[in-house]
Amino acid sequence: MVNDTNEQVNEIRKMIRKGDWTKPTTGLAPGYTQANLVILPKKYAYDFLLFCMRNPKTCPLIEVTDVGSSIPHKTAPDGDLKTDLPKYRIYRNGEFAEEVTDITSYWQDDFVSFLIGCSFTFEKPLLENGIPIRYIEEGRNVSMYKTNIACESAGIFEGPVVVSMRPMKPADAIRATQITSRFPSVHGAPIHIGDPSLIGIDAIDSPDFGDAVTIHEDEVPVFWGCGVTAAVMASKPELVITHAPGHMFITDVKDEEHAVI
Repeated sequence: MVNDTNEQVNEIRKMIRKGDWTKPTTGLAPGYTQANLVILPKKYAYDFLLFCMRNPKTCPLIEVTDVGSSIPHKTAPDGDLKTDLPKYRIYRNGEFAEEVTDITSYWQDDFVSFLIGCSFTFEKPLLENGIPIRYIEEGRNVSMYKTNIACESAGIFEGPVVVSMRPMKPADAIRATQITSRFPSVHGAPIHIGDPSLIGIDAIDSPDFGDAVTIHEDEVPVFWGCGVTAAVMASKPELVITHAPGHMFITDVKDEEHAVI
């Protein structure tokens, strides 16, 4: 699955590891797959694995590590999930506790790490097809929202579907649907286009995660499933570590490997 080691990706991960990059990873290492991260104690791992299998639009699995290992051997054997994301979030009993840039001191021997597909992966093909990405243009994080759509539960895990939003002209939205449908392992096609209130979003200018972006009068909001872990928070395990929204893990895997012809 992994391509020959890419020096650019390794250098970026080293920069993140040293704390020299703590911003969102949008636009870093274009062409290489970025992933969401969820780290849980082993006793929750089966339930969360089942949750991902039942909710592939929001939580498409890329890799699951061995118990106690922070090395994603299939997707980035030179990487380390303890240090190679710009920011992490620590949740205790479902409540946000703190945001950090290194989780070495939090690491436990029973941890299992899940890498989940990220919609950043399909943005390069969108840009290559002349479809602008507003939050990149405005230098912001992508807008993300909780919806009134329920994930399919598994064990202790349940909660709302979270979506990321990109405003587009209607013709671009149709083309974007065609393009992203080729990437089912990184969220695939949009789950909703148009009126946000139909999926329980009442304030499009106040995202639950990330930043608000400009939506022009001739544009519609386009919503994709998102790996932000609202279900993990709602399920309230005593400890879970995730990426901070927009601060992803960059793998050695080329985006094109996720494309379905």
